[in-house]
Amino acid sequence: MASVTELLDDTTDHPFLTGIHTPMRAELTLTDLPVTGTIPPALNGQYMRIGPNPVKPDPQGYHWFIGDGMVHGLAIEDGKARWYRNRWIRSTPAAAALGEAPAPGPRHGRFDTVNTNVLEIGGEILALVEAGSTPVALSRDMETQAYSDFGGTLAGTFTAHPHRDPLTGEQHAITYAAMVPNLVHHVVISPEGKVVREEPITVEHGPSIHDCAFTARYAVVMDLPVTFSLAEAMRGTRYPYRWNPEHRARIGLLTRDGRGDDTIWIEIERCYIFHTANAYDLPDGRVVLDAVTYDSMFAGEPGGPDQNPRGLERFILDPVARTAERHMLDASPQEFPRPDERLFGQPYRYVYTIALAEERFAISGTRLYKHDLEAGTRQVHEFGEGRHPGEFVFVPAAPDAGEDEGWLIGLVIDLPHETTDLVILDARDFEGPPVASVRLPHRVPPGFHGNWIAG
Repeated sequence: MASVTELLDDTTDHPFLTGIHTPMRAELTLTDLPVTGTIPPALNGQYMRIGPNPVKPDPQGYHWFIGDGMVHGLAIEDGKARWYRNRWIRSTPAAAALGEAPAPGPRHGRFDTVNTNVLEIGGEILALVEAGSTPVALSRDMETQAYSDFGGTLAGTFTAHPHRDPLTGEQHAITYAAMVPNLVHHVVISPEGKVVREEPITVEHGPSIHDCAFTARYAVVMDLPVTFSLAEAMRGTRYPYRWNPEHRARIGLLTRDGRGDDTIWIEIERCYIFHTANAYDLPDGRVVLDAVTYDSMFAGEPGGPDQNPRGLERFILDPVARTAERHMLDASPQEFPRPDERLFGQPYRYVYTIALAEERFAISGTRLYKHDLEAGTRQVHEFGEGRHPGEFVFVPAAPDAGEDEGWLIGLVIDLPHETTDLVILDARDFEGPPVASVRLPHRVPPGFHGNWIAG
């Protein structure tokens, strides 16, 4: 077990620095972790997740979205949990707080904190953030880091949410930069990990675009009323994005090889979307987009999300009439929708979400949902009092397995005992007990996004 100096001030009462969100104090290396149940033999690789974990938190002006990034990894091989590691991303500010040199590699701009997603692109494990820094490439054992601009092919910023087209191997993304309020870009990365398209799209006010989607024909652009606020930036707010009632809400459909000026814009009622589930084309030319929606965002208390979601919603977008129908699929507070990613951009049936508590955006629910969009039903996996799941990712049992034939993997905090379990569920026995779980002897704070990296 390796550790660093304890640097936290325990006196703060900031809601995203205390309680379940209290940051970890040390980097750990744990081996031969205890397993309950039987890990499926087909699972060889590692689960990785990232989130904010300030090295030296300052509650003055702190926002959950800008904390120093910490990556957690748990390696599984031959039915055993071989190791767990957590490592801070060595951004310029985090490395300075740790008394170390920052990770090498090219930056885009001055902001190089990376804390939002971690996944594999072009054979590299990359930690990601939106609106600023280039990604950070991580070695499989998490011991080395280097900032990456995809071999010099990325000219601008990147995103926390690229999505891979399983039919072409390309990654699609919508990117934005805080100091460029009039443009966003449709970025495409080849299967080899090189940027092959950065198409500019004209916007106004500097919208925050956290996620995107695509279909066989279109990249889907969500231009919604959370925008850069110069007034907040001048006041010293470290995350200067606010609800902007003067900004129209619209969804853009851009043909995947088209010019940004030809984007088909469809105005919708004002709302905000962090995360999409999926999108696909209908035979009649319309487009389905499924996403978790909010009535507003960042209109109230600072520090983090200030609203609970409306629920899981379906948009049916008509690119000819430029109209949108909205249908509520499930009006319960929930987030982090994940489908079977082999069906990104295609018709699909199942999506998995985590339930949120019935209060201001709180990662303190105890349930996961499995939505059957074809049958219109919902199953619930209940973890029990004091046990709080984060985002779960679906891992198919085999390349040709059925849509829900596989496992759901994610972290569950046991808050009363200050421990965490990596839990593996059988997606077809969703309400049944876990297939296996791996115990970590500490609490991993709620993070953002995680993925399974195959061995």
